[in-house]
Amino acid sequence: MRYAYLGPEGTFTEAALRALVPDAPESARVPYAGVDSVFAAIRRGDVDGGTVPLENSVEGGVTATMAELINGDPLLIAAEAALPVEFTLFGRQGAALADVKRIATHPHALAQCRRWLAGRLPDAEVFTVSSTAAAAESVAEPGSPYDAAICARIAGERNGLHPLAVGIGDRSDAATRFIHLVRPQPLPEPTGADRTSLVAFLSDDHPGALVELLNQFAVRGVNLTRLESRPTGDGLGRYCFCLDADGHVAEPAVGEALMGLRRLCKEVRFLGSYPHAEADTELTPFMPSRGTTSADFYEAQEWLGRIRAGEVG
Repeated sequence: MRYAYLGPEGTFTEAALRALVPDAPESARVPYAGVDSVFAAIRRGDVDGGTVPLENSVEGGVTATMAELINGDPLLIAAEAALPVEFTLFGRQGAALADVKRIATHPHALAQCRRWLAGRLPDAEVFTVSSTAAAAESVAEPGSPYDAAICARIAGERNGLHPLAVGIGDRSDAATRFIHLVRPQPLPEPTGADRTSLVAFLSDDHPGALVELLNQFAVRGVNLTRLESRPTGDGLGRYCFCLDADGHVAEPAVGEALMGLRRLCKEVRFLGSYPHAEADTELTPFMPSRGTTSADFYEAQEWLGRIRAGEVG
């Protein structure tokens, strides 16, 4: 088994893959230069699965990941992990904080360290690269134009760099959600603590179109945990909606909600039903209202079956 991840070695995504597939040997983890390359490797069958970042608690959704989920051959989300993110400023051996004039990092890392940079290195120029690990690699190269990198500790240490400042993120509770993708296959059984992800494309633009979409979940007591609009690429003002909902598609409430969407929407792309990340267990659980539990749905289905069979009552 081989697994792709957003590389190079030392990225937070590699740490997420280690958490999601802990038994995979070092040789089975294959770094790729971009999110699109990870998706392409999975779709071609070069690897059995792949891990990419989906969203950050500070910066929001990862554009490249969302674009690939919406377009191209469908893939399934098989698992997710939510990892705390801590950033360190690394320089070459012998360097001091006062020597830093040019910094390399990833755009999401920059967004999470802006206040620290403004307070401690206000005159430094910051340049964005493909990943925080790539920033560390670049600083370590002879003749590098950069003096320092904002990256994970593992990336700085792997490249022989020296920590100049630790824990420079503006939020100590920052976390990133990662997803593990596979080619379409049978879904796992519900665990009782699952998430279902999908993309809904509206049939037409009219007043209340989004409300109609959301009502499919509300009237069935299905809790939405994420709603994000994304351009379809078909012109300005045309959007699709990326949704995460509590529950598994095998459960009647979620299944009926998806059938309702299918009737209303031009297209519904199912992205998977999979267990919640462990970090979500700290949240206050959503309690279904009366009449919206799985037992309520099954009882109603049985009652309707009796009616259709000619029974009364």
